[in-house]
Amino acid sequence: MRSNDDKMVAGVCGGLGRYLGVDPTLVRVGAVVALVIGFPATIVAYAVAWAIMPQG
Repeated sequence: MRSNDDKMVAGVCGGLGRYLGVDPTLVRVGAVVALVIGFPATIVAYAVAWAIMPQG
């Protein structure tokens, strides 16, 4: 579920961090690294996660 209280853009990284049991900041850093390495694929993956993850 996307996070309502720990979100910067859409709550995707906050929700993934909560689901995985890690700090959402680490998920955000990983997303930024993925964005630098594989720009188009990361944007598509984030958009898909935003669309399919329920609001929590």
